Amino acid sequence: MSRPTVTIISASGEASKDTLSIPNVFKSPIRPDIVQFVHTGMNKNRRQPYAVSEKAGHQTSAESWGTGRAVARIPRVSGGGTHRAGQAAFGNQCRSGRMFAPTKVWRKWHQKLNLNQKRFATASALAASSSAALLLARGHNIATVPEVPLVISSTAFADAAIAKTSAAIALLKAVGAGADLDKVKKSRKLRAGKGKLRGRRYTQRRGPLVVYNPDEDGKELVLAFRNVSGVETSSVYSLNLLQLAPGGHLGRFIVWTSSAFAALDKIYGSTTEASALKKDFLLPSAIMKNPDLNKLINSSEVQNVLRPVRGGAITKRAVVQKKNPLKNFQVQLRLNPYAAAFAKEKLGEKKIKSDKAKPTSDTFGTLLQEN
Repeated sequence: MSRPTVTIISASGEASKDTLSIPNVFKSPIRPDIVQFVHTGMNKNRRQPYAVSEKAGHQTSAESWGTGRAVARIPRVSGGGTHRAGQAAFGNQCRSGRMFAPTKVWRKWHQKLNLNQKRFATASALAASSSAALLLARGHNIATVPEVPLVISSTAFADAAIAKTSAAIALLKAVGAGADLDKVKKSRKLRAGKGKLRGRRYTQRRGPLVVYNPDEDGKELVLAFRNVSGVETSSVYSLNLLQLAPGGHLGRFIVWTSSAFAALDKIYGSTTEASALKKDFLLPSAIMKNPDLNKLINSSEVQNVLRPVRGGAITKRAVVQKKNPLKNFQVQLRLNPYAAAFAKEKLGEKKIKSDKAKPTSDTFGTLLQEN
């Protein structure tokens, strides 16, 4: 968040002269990895235990026919006169048999989550809700919304001004959230599969989340908004990551009341001052303020303190061919200057030996006289 303040929108949808400073929680680092991890765990903690019946697949008197009848030894239903007689039973590969590894209610349903991680994920989801790009990427229609975060004056909710659903819908349309409501209303579809039989017949997209302050705004607005398709309400003191980032996806469109927006600094504190309501909690701070390394390296501040490049333009170093000094005398001289003197001594010794071994005319004459 680069804007220092946010404008408060009136109930008619017009910008008022009142402003509020952006709470520090909106400057938190946006971490999709932490949000996804915490959301997965929190979603598991909402599950209800279920299991198949212990009698399922065993409610028949079946016995194996044994060997010698040219059929498998799987237990078979007794009796006769129906198709069921003689059918294989009990096995997980059998029709109407038990399932493999029947589910039990004592399965490990819940997952423990680190409290600081949950708070980090909530702060990250709130920071993402202030980015119009992330809201659009998530699918919210906010083209007609004056600005995000969208803050509405608490006077619009005071004295039960919003007590009916019609008034709540009119307020959302006045502040530019009507397009998002229409998108949600048209998205209701029949669920595929057996979930239709289990109390979740329809699927629907998520619309705006209305965050209020129960101490100042009252609870009448909950009754007004609860029947609007896709719209949810939440107290600012009990913000839930499952609502702030449905499906683990950042960028929920949030409609704030001005009193709830002003209470965020007290609830979450800052990076240096601890929260007044969350024990030992400081807002997370980003390790790098600007993660664009190319922009940092090429910035004038960094380039001005660097030394100039030596030797002008950087040229590619020539490849030097490696030569064996035992075979190449010039390379050997570079490594061992004494090699020349040593070679001369060796050559002198070889010459003396060769001179001694060479026969002369006197030698031949002496040999002749002796014979």
